[in-house]
Amino acid sequence: MSEKLYPVVPPTPGTEPYWEGAKAGKLMVKFCTDCKKPHHYPRGVCPHCMSTNLEWRQAKGTGEIYTYSIMHAAKPAYVIAYVTLDEGVSMMTNIVDVDHAKVKVGQKVKVVFKDSEGGGKLPCFTAA
Repeated sequence: MSEKLYPVVPPTPGTEPYWEGAKAGKLMVKFCTDCKKPHHYPRGVCPHCMSTNLEWRQAKGTGEIYTYSIMHAAKPAYVIAYVTLDEGVSMMTNIVDVDHAKVKVGQKVKVVFKDSEGGGKLPCFTAA
């Protein structure tokens, strides 16, 4: 049995470096060079200071589960969560390769990249 393929997430203008990084096994976040704060989701203006002086930086790829929900109605069931990265930003993601009953708020996680239907990679998280 082959591993699950995740749906394609088409890049929107300006997010191409995020998806290129994922394909290369790197979790990328936007960073403001004026206020020195990261942010996620990627956008063209810093949500903290409104600067447009932004750059992409590779995140450590580690963090902890802020909140989660187990989607039992889906077959197979899956876990969707907000993960707060060590850099301080939160992102919605899937928790994979773990027993759903063992997932908990505050759990340390690390990024893993799962194949998507279009040949790209989707950043997900698993227990650290």
